[in-house]
Amino acid sequence: MLRNREFRQFIIFFFFIATVYVFLGFRFSTAAGILAIASSITFGTLFGLYTRARYKSIARISEQIDLLLHNADQLSINKTEEGELSILQSEISKMMLRIREQNDALKKEKENLANSLADIAHQLRTPLTSANLILSLLANNPDENQQKAFVRETEELLIRMDWLITSLLKLSRLDAGIVVFQREPININNLLKNALRPFLISMELHNIEFQIHAPKEMMIWGDLSWLSEAIQNLFKNSIESIGDNGTIEIICADTPLHAQIEIHDSGKGFNKEDLPHLFNRYYRGKNQKETGYGIGLALCKMIVSHQGGSITAKNHSNGGAVFSIRFPK
Repeated sequence: MLRNREFRQFIIFFFFIATVYVFLGFRFSTAAGILAIASSITFGTLFGLYTRARYKSIARISEQIDLLLHNADQLSINKTEEGELSILQSEISKMMLRIREQNDALKKEKENLANSLADIAHQLRTPLTSANLILSLLANNPDENQQKAFVRETEELLIRMDWLITSLLKLSRLDAGIVVFQREPININNLLKNALRPFLISMELHNIEFQIHAPKEMMIWGDLSWLSEAIQNLFKNSIESIGDNGTIEIICADTPLHAQIEIHDSGKGFNKEDLPHLFNRYYRGKNQKETGYGIGLALCKMIVSHQGGSITAKNHSNGGAVFSIRFPK
C-alpha cells in the first residue's frame, strides 16, 4: 500500500490531525488525551485493514488483466460485495470478454487469410505451370502450325490468369469494405444487354441462343457496373456448362415484394451434393474442371448481397441450371 502516493499522503495528513487532537485532548484532560490516542489508533487500524483489503482486491484484478494480456486460457475475477470494486469488476469483465472475442476473431481471420493465400498460390500456380510447359514445347518444336497452336494456348492461359487476378482483387476490395456502391435506378433490359455484350461473339461461335423476357420499364436500384459484373459471372458459368448448341433464357418478374431475374441455361445442371456449396469461395465441385477456380460465383454473391439482394441456384425440372437474383422493393 505504501507504494501508492495517495495512501502515503493520507498517512501524513492523518498523523498530523491525530497529533493535534491528542495534544488538545491532553491540554483539556488526561482522560481526553488517552481517549484521543485510543480513537486515533482504532480508527487508523480499521482504516488500514479496510484499505489493505481494497488494495488486495485491486491487485487481484490487476493480476487477471496481466494474465489476459499474456493470453491466459482461463480468467476469473473474484466477486466482491463492495460497490466501487463491484462496478469496476463488472466493467473489466466486460472488457475481458470483448477482448477475448476480438482475439478469437483475429485468430480466425489470420487462419482464413493463410488459407486464402494458399488457395490463391495454388490457383496461380496451375496456369503458370501450364504456360511454362507450353513455352518449353514451343521452343523445341519447329512446326509452324504447332507453334501457333501453342501461342494460342498460352494466350488463353494469360487471359485466365488476368481474370483470376482481377477477380481476386475485387474480392479483396469487397472483403475490406472499401467499395462504395452507387444506388441509382437501373433498367433491367439495359443491365442484361450490358452484361451479355462481352459474350456475344463467343455465343455465336458456339451456336448458343439467348432469350430475354423482361418488362420494358422494369427497374431496380443498384450499381450498374458491379451488377453487370455479377451477371456476367453467371453468364460465364452458363456458357461453360452449355458448351455448343444450347440456349440461355432470362426471365424477369416485377412483383410488389421484389424484382427477380432468373437465368436458365440448357446445360447439364449441378450435382446435388454441390448445390449447398456453389457460392462458397474456392469451391470447385466434386467433378472439378480445369478451367474452374471457385471464384466467380462467390464474387457474384458478394456483389448482390452487398446491394441488399439475394442469389440462389438450383436445377431446372426440365434440365439445366437456374440462377435466381432477387432485390426486395
